[in-house]
Amino acid sequence: MLREKSYQLNRMALLLVLMAGVVLTAGCLKQSNPRDAFVWGRKGLDDGRFIKPRALVVDDQDQVYVVDMTSRIQVFDREGKFLRAWKTPECYTGKPCGLSVSHDGMIMVVDTHYFRVLFYSPEGVLDESRTIGGKNGRGPKEFGFLTDAVQDSKNNYYISEYGDYDRIQKFSPTGDFLCQIAERGEAEGQFLRPQGLAIDDQDRLWVADACNHRIQVFDATVEPPEFLFSFGQSGSGIGELSYPYNILLGDDGFLYVTEYGNHRIQKFTTEGKSLGVWGSAGRLTGEMHQPWALAADSQNHIFVTDSYNHRMQRFLGIGERAKHVWSMEAAVVEDEEFIDAPPDQ
Repeated sequence: MLREKSYQLNRMALLLVLMAGVVLTAGCLKQSNPRDAFVWGRKGLDDGRFIKPRALVVDDQDQVYVVDMTSRIQVFDREGKFLRAWKTPECYTGKPCGLSVSHDGMIMVVDTHYFRVLFYSPEGVLDESRTIGGKNGRGPKEFGFLTDAVQDSKNNYYISEYGDYDRIQKFSPTGDFLCQIAERGEAEGQFLRPQGLAIDDQDRLWVADACNHRIQVFDATVEPPEFLFSFGQSGSGIGELSYPYNILLGDDGFLYVTEYGNHRIQKFTTEGKSLGVWGSAGRLTGEMHQPWALAADSQNHIFVTDSYNHRMQRFLGIGERAKHVWSMEAAVVEDEEFIDAPPDQ
């Protein structure tokens, strides 16, 4: 009888230990991988690998275009399957850091250190007749280091740059210079590295003003576009920003921002109220190291270039089913490797 009781007690103790282990394991998994994400790629030069992926865009066929520090534009399906690739004509002095899709389906490659925007077919055929820029300088249609390019509802182009002259230039659909937006500075309507651009359905121009740690918004229906409002300040808390590098206007009416310095993506209303963050500093799934760019597909997935981890991540981030992924708790960065990340060129 005593032996049977002892056996039962030992059995119960073992079950309790196993249950505690499951709970602890689940807790660890939740902490290290807090939200579902799909990861592909690793450091390397082979197809499907990356060296600091910096920019991406998703076309209307849900094909994902990614450019990295080798000047390759690699194309994937939404599951990360490699489809094809090409390189820009020159890359000795620097690599592109912006990608967009024009209204007629061309891939716009912002060739940063060659002071121009290149236009490619989705198959990688360059149309040299449509190139905008190509000359370094401060005059109209001359550029410093280019960062991004977008189009408004009238097919006008907006091209941002930084360096000696932080500004945005506006061009007609045929590439003729129209006007300049802002200048270098910290005041409202001025820029310190305008890194990312977006245009909404009201033709408002949204600018990730990276080194001012804020988002600025302009009315692009007038010429030159007029400053409307801004939000954000330097910091790591909810609603604060650290080197916002890229912005996405989701189909759900919200704004999504990659923070190079905070190693995360932050979601905002279009009035500037934070609705939470996704990601934190690290190398595990759901963690990032100096992310540059983001884009969305037709299935409400957000793709992000996890640059210094040399990989891509994808997660369900837009719409009602994705509300749970946005946390109102900002992670504390403790590893010195991830603290005070300087802006990358």
